[in-house]
Amino acid sequence: MKNILTIIFCFGASIALSQEVAVLKYGGGGDWYGNPTALPNLVRFCNEQANTSINRKTETVAPGSVDIFNYAFLHMTGHGNIFFTSEEAENLRNYLISGGFLHIDDNYGMDEYLRKELPKIFPNTELKELPGNHPIFNYRYKFPQGLPKIHEHDNQRPQAFGITYEGRLVLLYTYESDLGDGWENPEIHNDPQEVRLKALQMGANIITYAFEH
Repeated sequence: MKNILTIIFCFGASIALSQEVAVLKYGGGGDWYGNPTALPNLVRFCNEQANTSINRKTETVAPGSVDIFNYAFLHMTGHGNIFFTSEEAENLRNYLISGGFLHIDDNYGMDEYLRKELPKIFPNTELKELPGNHPIFNYRYKFPQGLPKIHEHDNQRPQAFGITYEGRLVLLYTYESDLGDGWENPEIHNDPQEVRLKALQMGANIITYAFEH
C-alpha cells in the first residue's frame, strides 16, 4: 500500500507541472469518441490565444489506466451509457485529488447515466451548480451570465455543475450547453462564428483554470 501511495503522490506532483490533455475512453457503450475534432480545435485555440503549449496530438486514455496521471486535463463526452468499475472509479478519484481535472460535456443524452456513476468516484459528494460569478466564468474571457448556450435541445438553460475537493474544483460537468459541438470544425454543425467563438473561449477558460489550479 505504501508503494502505491508513493506512486500516486509522484504522479500527482507531475500533474501540476504538465500541460497535456486527453479524451477519456470510458466503458458502458456510450460514444466516448463523439466530436472527434472538438478537443484538437480547442487545443489549437488555447495555444494561439491563451499562451498555452499543449501537445496538438489528442490522446485517449482509459479511466483505469495509470496513464491518466500524465495529463493535467481529461475531457469526457458522449450521448449514451457510462460505466465505471470500482477500480476505475478509485483510479479517477486518486487522479483528481492528486491534482488532475475532469471536464465532462454532455453531448445530449448522457446525463442520466453520468449521475449514477459519479457517486462511485466521490461517494459522499454531490454535484453542485456553479454560480455565474465563479472564477471559471471570468478566468480569461468574461461570461457574467455563466455557461453559454451553444446548441438547443430541450429548451433548457445551460448549467455548469462541479465537485470541489479541499477547496479546489476538480470536476466540471457542463449540461445543456454542448460546448464540444461549438469546438468542432465549422462545417459539421454550421454554427455562426460568434457562437463557435463563445464555445472556444469558454473552453479556454476551463483548460487554463484547470492548468493553473
